[in-house]
Amino acid sequence: MQAKLTHNKRERSQIGGGTANIQELSKFEENAAELTREDRDHSCGEGNARVRGQAGLLSERRGSYPVIDFRLLNTTAHSGEIGTKKRVKRLLSFQRYFHASRLLRGIVPQTCLHLLDEDYLGQARHMLSKVGRWNFDIFLFDRLTNGNSLVTLLCHLFNLHGLIHHFQLDMVKLHRFLVMIQEDYHSQNPYHNAVHAADVTQAMHCYLKEPKLSRFLSPLDIMLGLMAAAAHDVDHPGVNQPFLIKTKHHLANLYQNISVLENHHWRSTVGMLRESGLLAHLPVESIQDVEQQLGSLILATDISRQNEFLARMKTHSDNRDLSLEDADHKHFILQIALKCADICNPCRVWNMSKQWSEKVCEEFYRQGDLEQRFQFEVSPLCNQQNDTIPSIQIGFMSYIVEPLFMEWSRFTENTPLTITMMSHLRKNKARWRGLLLKQHNSEDNSAQMNEDKSRTSQEVEHQ
Repeated sequence: MQAKLTHNKRERSQIGGGTANIQELSKFEENAAELTREDRDHSCGEGNARVRGQAGLLSERRGSYPVIDFRLLNTTAHSGEIGTKKRVKRLLSFQRYFHASRLLRGIVPQTCLHLLDEDYLGQARHMLSKVGRWNFDIFLFDRLTNGNSLVTLLCHLFNLHGLIHHFQLDMVKLHRFLVMIQEDYHSQNPYHNAVHAADVTQAMHCYLKEPKLSRFLSPLDIMLGLMAAAAHDVDHPGVNQPFLIKTKHHLANLYQNISVLENHHWRSTVGMLRESGLLAHLPVESIQDVEQQLGSLILATDISRQNEFLARMKTHSDNRDLSLEDADHKHFILQIALKCADICNPCRVWNMSKQWSEKVCEEFYRQGDLEQRFQFEVSPLCNQQNDTIPSIQIGFMSYIVEPLFMEWSRFTENTPLTITMMSHLRKNKARWRGLLLKQHNSEDNSAQMNEDKSRTSQEVEHQ
């Protein structure tokens, strides 16, 4: 099965020149258990890399596996051993794809798939009835949907907003597109995965309902907002832009070191949009407009452009000259809304906010470990010994989240949602400060104990 080539080439490859089957794949499971565990230890594992030919060489990939690319360029091990390991890993990768892909639903695997029962489906449907509430638990929803939170959520929101009817969308093509988006997120990433995308999409839905914004939104605006939220980090490799640049990754070269990840997310989304044929029935001009606006929204999530957007938002608020009847102003507010949704974790209730904080820091630390392994300078926030979770979060809230959400609060004029978010933000920051103080006290006590032990040891020696 081979899909049409696009900007984001997606190739369903064959193994050993013939069609893969469950029997062949299962032979390698036991011998590859150790290799599979090794994959799970790295945030940038080979994931869903496809395979082709007897040698097990890499065929067309999504393009964002920087550690693998770096390893292939720098390895000095024996080629025979590496080829064998790679073949096993890629066979397992194809098996994961074989089980997961909705495009192969007609094939019944030998092992039982863990399907949702009615109780779980009922709970998921009940949660969707409250999808507009800020305390929506995306982690629970992802469990109830058996890891399909992004597809399930977007299908519901497209129907809820009347987008399927308005744009006369084909349900099969819509589902295909949403599955492509969900499966192009790397599940091994602690933070930048499909659950994060679903969380951002749910937040974006809440923001699109804000009274000052909602009455000016067209169906196209809503569809663009939801699509951009869902795809804003698609195919994220689990490392940041500086890592791609210093490893001379081909994506950094392709986009000339400018918004490398965001450009890749956008182009990948365009490729999947075209491949799915979701908008193929619309005029060419309309499709091009959708693609360009999606790019403008996704590129706005580049954190290096934070000050640019923040300064413009402050200027508009100070001058009171924002008019959402103006298409450019409305698009700018959609960009700000997406930026807020992307970094809204500190504005969630503590138990969810804390989980997200731990996940993003775990991803940072994994990058730091990789940088140490490749003998690079460790990036800021990525040194687990020096950069603690409380200190990272306090800095993130103070310099990134608070300034942006204060301007969003000025725009929305302190709606109940905004008041709730700002309240959570203050409380969460206070809790992180408390944890940081406790951590410092613990370190001081440990240092004092070590000093006392050393002094006692010296006294004993003198006696």
